[in-house]
Amino acid sequence: MPIIVNLDVMMARRKMSLSELAEQVDITLSNLSILKTGKARAIRFSTLEKICEVLDCQPADILEYVKSASPNDNAQPVRTLDPL
Repeated sequence: MPIIVNLDVMMARRKMSLSELAEQVDITLSNLSILKTGKARAIRFSTLEKICEVLDCQPADILEYVKSASPNDNAQPVRTLDPL
C-alpha cells in the first residue's frame, strides 16, 4: 500500500503509549492499534485532527505517501526512522 502510517514514530517522539493516546483521542485501543499497524482502510478527518492535536504534529508527520513500484515488482517500500 502506498500510504505508510508513522503513528508509532510520533508516539515514540512524544513518549506516549498506545493506551494513553487512545484515551486522550477518545478512540478505542483496538481501532488505534489497527491504525498504528497500517491495517486501517480509512481514517476520519476528525480523528486525524484529534491525533495531531494530542501529539502536537501535522498530518504529514503521521501519514506518508510512497510511490508504488511497478506491478511486477514485489518489493516493499523501505521505511526509515528520522533521527529524534
